[in-house]
Amino acid sequence: MRRAAWVFVGPAAALLLVFFAYPLAASLLQSLQSTDGGVTQWAGLSQYTRMFGDPFFLQSLANAGLILAVQVPVMIGLATVLAYVLNQSWLRFKATWRAAYFLPAVTTLVAYAVVFRVLLRTEGGAVNQIFGLEVDWLNDPFWARVALIASITWRWAGYNAIILLAGLQAIGREQYEAASIDGASAGKTFVKVILPQLKPVLLFCSITSTIGTLQLFDEPLVLTGGGPGDATLTPILYLYQVGFKQFDFGYASAIAWVVVLLIGGLSWAQFRWFK
Repeated sequence: MRRAAWVFVGPAAALLLVFFAYPLAASLLQSLQSTDGGVTQWAGLSQYTRMFGDPFFLQSLANAGLILAVQVPVMIGLATVLAYVLNQSWLRFKATWRAAYFLPAVTTLVAYAVVFRVLLRTEGGAVNQIFGLEVDWLNDPFWARVALIASITWRWAGYNAIILLAGLQAIGREQYEAASIDGASAGKTFVKVILPQLKPVLLFCSITSTIGTLQLFDEPLVLTGGGPGDATLTPILYLYQVGFKQFDFGYASAIAWVVVLLIGGLSWAQFRWFK
């Protein structure tokens, strides 16, 4: 029986070791080394301490923190409202609305970033023309961040709304009826009945959105190139520049592991906050 189990588990275990465990261990080892003149030598924690004096890395962390603090709450709040509306009995063509809101999530990252770049051009951009604006969306630090946050929210709000909708549909109708009999208004029912039972789903959406924010790469690369003036530089985009443009793979590996630690720490904090 044990041999038969290994026959089935073996291929998957081998793939896991070759394509996950080995690269993970290799990147950790590489983060403790440095290469000078083609010679690799032991560097210890110097690659990690180097980050504290690296203004580009610190700027990328600040940018990610700003996006995380603004975009994730706005997106999850919008997704919660959308899910609540999509769950109403009076809404017609529910399947069509759900598909429409989920559609951006299956759009390729590069394609939608290119579309947003065209829409937000200063000269001839559809957004400026339709609303009669003269905003330099992609060349002003403030508006470049706004454009990046808006594009991410457009892509992922519907995705999170569908997940939250599943959570709403798991709440029994008898609980709504009990709240109505007790005289609770729609707002109080939402706060006292719905939100507490949505906590696990909100936690899932919050953690996955946090991970996605700290892993942002395609959107800033295509939309703004990390600019202007590193205003939209993210840790993963900076990792790409360090690793594949400067060929400093040891430092790039160290950045990757710091991002992993940040994701783990923020996920733990959210578990504690959601209780």
